[in-house]
Amino acid sequence: MDITPLCDNTVLTDHYYLGEPGLSIHIRDRDTEVLFDLGYSDVFLRNALAMGIAPCDADYVVFSHCHLDHTWGLGPLLRHLVTAGNKKRPEFLAHPALFRSVQFDGDEIGMVASEETLARYGRVRLSRTPHRITDEIVFLGEIPRRFAFEGRDAIGTSEGAPDLVPDDTALACRTDEGLVVVTGCAHTGICSTVEYAREVSGEKKVADVIGGFHLLDASSEQIEATCRYFRDLGAERIHPCHCTGLPATVALAGAANVCETGVGLRLSFEQRS
Repeated sequence: MDITPLCDNTVLTDHYYLGEPGLSIHIRDRDTEVLFDLGYSDVFLRNALAMGIAPCDADYVVFSHCHLDHTWGLGPLLRHLVTAGNKKRPEFLAHPALFRSVQFDGDEIGMVASEETLARYGRVRLSRTPHRITDEIVFLGEIPRRFAFEGRDAIGTSEGAPDLVPDDTALACRTDEGLVVVTGCAHTGICSTVEYAREVSGEKKVADVIGGFHLLDASSEQIEATCRYFRDLGAERIHPCHCTGLPATVALAGAANVCETGVGLRLSFEQRS
């Protein structure tokens, strides 16, 4: 199983790609290709093509949640699907709340396309419950919030009420080395996300957690509690990026094996037989 960030806030040194404050990750599990989030613009697409990855070959496009830094690359992707000459129609997979309207400081920050528009380009599957993409990759659906110290902050408003990002989700990937959790922003809470991934996958050993941990503006108490969780978890390594923030990343490095993350990183995990 190969996992490759296509878009992140950071580009690794001596890797001449583009960065932006968004996230997109490509996953290949044998013959199945998954695009997890699409960043904010065409950066993910330009980086993918420079890496020899063809987004038009994706079997699945999975959205972690509706926010602009994860979904606004959809326009470039749809244009690419039409013009690339490959007539594969991907399955678009997300939580049913993906298409709600979300405002932040008076601006719309949610999904730019309707479900009906998206269905013109491929099958749309919306699920609150876990959905198996391959034998080893599971879409988690709605994630239970299990820890009082995280997942309680609203991000803007939806229909006039504080928005707690109900569509926040992640992927659980089983490998011979253990579970790999791929997360977008972890608005539900990174600890809740990992715990639910372990439950749904039936895999207790965690090999890696990669993605945004949503600790950019977290309190010192939340960061300390998250560090205690990861210290007890004993993951082989973690790759926090995107919305994790420097103070939290530094603190996590004292509790777990934190590895540098950004565009240019390529991870490979042994497959289950």
